[in-house]
Amino acid sequence: MSSRSGRAREYETSDQLPGRSASPPAPEFSETEAEGLIFYHMDLYGSKERFDIFPEEPSGQVDRSLGDTRRESTLNSEKFQCSQEAGYDLEKEVAELARMYGLDEDREKELELLGGHLETVESKWPPAHAEKAGSQGSVHNASKSSSPVKDQSQTTKQQGLPSEASQDEDQSKARAEDEAESHTWSREGLSSGGMSDEWSSQPVSEEEEAADVFCCTCKMPIRAFDKLFGEHKDHEVAQLPSAVESEKEEIHKNMCKLEEQIAQMENFASHLEEIFITVEENFGRQEQNFEAHYNDAVQVLAQKYEEQLEALGEEKRQKLEALYGQLVSCGEHLDTCKELTDATQELFLENNKANFMKAAVTMVDRLEEFLKKEVHLELSTLPDFEERVIDFSEVEQLMNSINTIPAPCAPVINPQAPNTATGTSLRVCWGLFSDDTIECYQLCYKPVSTERHSDEQAEHTLKVKETYCTITNLLPNTQYEFWVTAVNVSGISPPSERAVYVTAPSPPTIKPKKIRSCENAALVCWESRDINPVDSYTVELSKLTDEENGEITESIVGIPNCEVLIHLQPTQSYHICVRALNLGGSSERSEPVLIHTTGTYFCLNEDTAHPLLAILDDGFTIACDELENPECDLPVYDNSFTRCIGILGSLIPFPGKHYWEVEVEEDTEYRIGVAFENTPRHGYLGANNSSWCMRHIITPSRHKYEFLHSGMTPDIRITVPPKRIGILLDYKNCKLSFFNADIAQHLYTFSSQFQHYVHPCFALETPGILRICTGIATPPWTALP
Repeated sequence: MSSRSGRAREYETSDQLPGRSASPPAPEFSETEAEGLIFYHMDLYGSKERFDIFPEEPSGQVDRSLGDTRRESTLNSEKFQCSQEAGYDLEKEVAELARMYGLDEDREKELELLGGHLETVESKWPPAHAEKAGSQGSVHNASKSSSPVKDQSQTTKQQGLPSEASQDEDQSKARAEDEAESHTWSREGLSSGGMSDEWSSQPVSEEEEAADVFCCTCKMPIRAFDKLFGEHKDHEVAQLPSAVESEKEEIHKNMCKLEEQIAQMENFASHLEEIFITVEENFGRQEQNFEAHYNDAVQVLAQKYEEQLEALGEEKRQKLEALYGQLVSCGEHLDTCKELTDATQELFLENNKANFMKAAVTMVDRLEEFLKKEVHLELSTLPDFEERVIDFSEVEQLMNSINTIPAPCAPVINPQAPNTATGTSLRVCWGLFSDDTIECYQLCYKPVSTERHSDEQAEHTLKVKETYCTITNLLPNTQYEFWVTAVNVSGISPPSERAVYVTAPSPPTIKPKKIRSCENAALVCWESRDINPVDSYTVELSKLTDEENGEITESIVGIPNCEVLIHLQPTQSYHICVRALNLGGSSERSEPVLIHTTGTYFCLNEDTAHPLLAILDDGFTIACDELENPECDLPVYDNSFTRCIGILGSLIPFPGKHYWEVEVEEDTEYRIGVAFENTPRHGYLGANNSSWCMRHIITPSRHKYEFLHSGMTPDIRITVPPKRIGILLDYKNCKLSFFNADIAQHLYTFSSQFQHYVHPCFALETPGILRICTGIATPPWTALP
């Protein structure tokens, strides 16, 4: 069976179809040959009858099956003609193919993939199909009228009279015609190259059929029909959607690999660019190196030239001086000879013998003396100069020092890493991002100064082999400026950029007298020992147990100021330490302080004390020796009381209840209570609306007690003078109560809205002392009505 595609297959007879080349006249057909004019519709491909078109049966069954085959062919022809008349349903055919090949589950996806193809085929197929059906009908009619033998053969066949030999001959001829027609149509389809107007004589080509499966062997999409009967019969196939997904995954993997290669090539290109830059930089350094050595050699040569020229000039000068001296001596000797010669000649001209003899004796002496002198007739110096050998060893050394090792480039100093410093040491790191040969590094540093003459700070230099160094013996919380250079045989690199490092701070100092606490909180104050500011502080708490030292139970970090409010547990004891932090790291712990949460602790503010009031060594006892002139001329602080001999305690900044006691003497007049921070310093406690106090006055008849606020007091008589007065401050309930602590007696309670936190206040009106007791647990009887 042929595997070509077509909506109908037609076994041509003697008539020539349109668009086909002329063929020789067809011979006369016998009755059996007329039976070869059979139409096979595509519906056969979707039914079980497709296997019965050319059945392979034993020869004994040919006669019986041939009749069945022809009857089925006749029925199929009728079906085809009906479908031609009713129109061709391509979607129905695709659905039947999907059901037949098990593609129902992927039908929707296939229809989406084939949608465009289906629309194209539907738009082009029906007219051509109808035209082809008409052509087939005309051919069929022509074949019927072409030969009476054919009509007779058909009549004979309808009567069931053909012999077995004629039937076998008819079947073989039909098969031969089918094969010849298949080859002829295939050639015409290939020569046409696509769609044409001759649909009546040409079936649809394989390329125009929509592929619905994928051949894994040939790596191409094919039709499911080709898998069953075509050249892809023995090949491995897969459903087209799954093959598409597989190809997409493979393409995605390849794209990922391609992106990796692109990234690698980009990195390599960047590296090449860096190498290009490095080559340029190395060339520049090498050129500078050659130029520097050349200049040094030229300078040495010029220096040696000057030295040799100067020596040669000195030798010339000496020779000329010697010759000149000898020439002068020779001239003097000649002058003397000429003078003696002239004198001798004049002597011979003397006629007087006596005069002659006198002159002759003198002349003879002169001549003898002159002739005794040795006359040097040899040159004192030779005109030739000595051979001078120039020492080029230094130049050779300079020339030999020119090598391929350039001077190193500048190192890169790292910024300071956090928590790498102590109060007296720093660890500095740097790097060299080149392949230069390095013998050592020179690390330089100096303190950073904000003053104008910062350059005058002493610089320190260290030689280091590694790319890191720890510098010791530094000042705490101090900034230092560092820079580094690299050294090799060719020279010293330019200095790196300067980096500022800072040492860790010094341990803070906690102020014990500034600490305030209550049963559930504490306010801790400290001061920094460093000149430069720090970044923050950390408070570490250790709860004391039965053992001497407790473990750290809590750390409070990121404190910006020199005080912190800490929430604690009641009736406990804590050791509290403080650390200071900056970029360099943390300081050592401060000296610990002990804090108890058994009651309220506060201290006395010395800045507010009257000049006549003294604070004893324990820090909680005040005394006054004389009161004759309260407004004395002693030095007064800006925040001190000037009229009332009083003092304020530190602020109690904790909500809740606070209790403390004051020990008093019966013969001392005093005022005790609380006051706002802004209470007037030139007035008396209780005489204004910013203070509340209990006043003791001694009268001739009795001890008088007043509870003053804004100068007003209730009429209260106290029969038992208290020696230990308890004061209860209740912020929550806005009450201030006074008690006789010795007998647990309630004395009086102020009810007032405390708009701000208050200070304990104390004052003496007669010489005496007051002793303040803090850290006392609130007695239970203070809660009684």
